[in-house]
Amino acid sequence: MANIKFTKMQATGNDFVVIETNSNRDWSKLAKAMCERRFGVGADGIILVMSSKNADIHMRMFNPDGSEAEACGNGTRCLARYAIDQGLVNSKEITIETLGGLRKARTVGKFIQVDMGEPIFKAELIPVDDTCKKVIDYPLNIAASQLSLTCLSMGNPHAVLFIDKPVKNFPLEVIGPKVEHHPFFPKRVNFEIANVIDKNKIRARVWERGAGETLSCGTGACAIAVAAQLQKFCNKEIDIILPGGTLTIYWDGQGEVKLTGPAEQVFKGEWLS
Repeated sequence: MANIKFTKMQATGNDFVVIETNSNRDWSKLAKAMCERRFGVGADGIILVMSSKNADIHMRMFNPDGSEAEACGNGTRCLARYAIDQGLVNSKEITIETLGGLRKARTVGKFIQVDMGEPIFKAELIPVDDTCKKVIDYPLNIAASQLSLTCLSMGNPHAVLFIDKPVKNFPLEVIGPKVEHHPFFPKRVNFEIANVIDKNKIRARVWERGAGETLSCGTGACAIAVAAQLQKFCNKEIDIILPGGTLTIYWDGQGEVKLTGPAEQVFKGEWLS
């Protein structure tokens, strides 16, 4: 097969290999190879920029383990930056078709903002165990400890845990995979831990489904902001401080969640098939 031209993009340290294509191939296998940080390009996922009948662009995103993600906030911002900079669209606003639904993205000054859709709280749609009647402060037993989780979907499933001790001291590499693969989450889950600093700032770390701990996660930041509002911890607009940088989230409590932050090109390359 022909070699693959790609562009490496990053958004607050969440990095992706962006590929323009409409071809069919084993993208899961390629994602595993390209995302490998020592033997491949190194990335938190690959993003396919494809043609769409329903939007300006069709986006597919594959995790480092080969699984396909329904939604990816930082990935969507990277794709929007790429499409605008490469002239694939003729405006500063773009519509993107994803597995999680249609998304709109636009430039806001030097940043990219994405409309991430409305958060979902119905247990069967997150999804969580269909016997669950409570998705706020749900008690989940992990490693001899009880975690009080707020569960929701941002097009993909999330479980948010607010803690008092610093997030940097939390054993995320141990607890993260146990939460991700817990039977309570039939499609696995993204797991966020968060410290509320004040009404305008939250510090967090994220264990991403299919990727492990990442420097940033757009849908995870949205889930944290929504969960914090549900528990009256924060204002409608909140900065989520992640290891890779800060993302700004706005949610009015009813409509779509808006995600704003930087996204930029790192380098271009060619993958030898």
